Amino acid sequence: MSGTWLSGLGLLLSICFLPAAGTEVIDQYIADFIKTNQVPGASIAIGRHGKLLYAKGYGWADKETKTSVKPRSLFRIASISKPITAVAIMRLVESGRIKLDDPMSKHLKGMPRYRRHPGFDKRINTITIRDLLRHAGGWDRGKDFDPMGLDGHLRIAKKLDLKPPIDVRDYITFMFRRPLQHYPHVRYAYSNFGYLLLGRVIEDVTGMKYEAYVRKKILAPIGITTMQVGHLPKEKSAPHEVTYYDHKKRSAKAPYGPRRDETVPYPYARPMQVMDAHGGWIASAPDLVRFADHLHKILKPKTIQTMFARQPQSGLDAMGNPTPTYYALGWMVRPQKKGANHWHGGSIQGTSTLLVRRHDGYRWAILFNTNSNPDNKNLSGLIDGPFHGIVNSVSDWNN
Repeated sequence: MSGTWLSGLGLLLSICFLPAAGTEVIDQYIADFIKTNQVPGASIAIGRHGKLLYAKGYGWADKETKTSVKPRSLFRIASISKPITAVAIMRLVESGRIKLDDPMSKHLKGMPRYRRHPGFDKRINTITIRDLLRHAGGWDRGKDFDPMGLDGHLRIAKKLDLKPPIDVRDYITFMFRRPLQHYPHVRYAYSNFGYLLLGRVIEDVTGMKYEAYVRKKILAPIGITTMQVGHLPKEKSAPHEVTYYDHKKRSAKAPYGPRRDETVPYPYARPMQVMDAHGGWIASAPDLVRFADHLHKILKPKTIQTMFARQPQSGLDAMGNPTPTYYALGWMVRPQKKGANHWHGGSIQGTSTLLVRRHDGYRWAILFNTNSNPDNKNLSGLIDGPFHGIVNSVSDWNN
């Protein structure tokens, strides 16, 4: 399907896309993929050089009501939220309101209170904004635990003697009373909590709520109006938001919302309101592609170059040699002979997602409303490599 970029869902619904020659291969591949992997629903969008080339939904947005996925359907995008947060931070860097090598503590309110606790690790004072962006703050969920899931939410609430839901600032209170697993600056260890802190830095520097700042300063200027932070209860699903499914059919007690303490499907027991800056956004595939293709309208070229630059913590091996891929500031990067591929995936119960900015100008977003197949293999991981070939196989994108 081909067409120009869309500004908001109204235009998306009114434009009739004409199929580019060869896009049948995409239809067939996705149809086979969702059948083989027993995926309820999927949404795909592809763009290049300011044009939306393809946007289509597959399967069920809701199996029970037989509602089909549409290009406008909204999905939880999980950790694709991190590039969005990174761009927001880089915008503040570009405007001079913060510096990448500023200590995070310089901009985070409440530091005197956190420092007074006897369990405060003084190394936290040295963590920089850059460290948080590149996952080098010193927290390591592999050696401790990830506080951002349901178990972490309940554990922190119990420890602080609070009734769920707890606030993002409660997470900071708890985590700043525990030792780091590594010295800051020196080691890459993926940290959702680090991005929670970046969201609070955005709030404390701008005086705006994180979501409001991103929607006003990052998304609205490039015509994206429907992206928003999601909610835990199914009753609070946004218009056009899909239903989320777990192949293992797990359940848990909802920690808050209208069904608090009732047993609900596991995707509806996640504490979404504290995941905002690291995994809480919902979006359509076309809007994600638009975001990826319009970074030059948000940030200056030098800022973008800094955001994608190789980081020693994740981009060099033990001998100091460059690795084939690396985590930059909010993005994965694979250098090519000409340019580089940038991408980020996301996965939580009920969701698997992928956003790609390829070196030749193609951008695509792939969203599923379950996170794995019956063999427990992550869907975005299964589709990532093959989809490059699928995009290459289209003979005419009407460019």
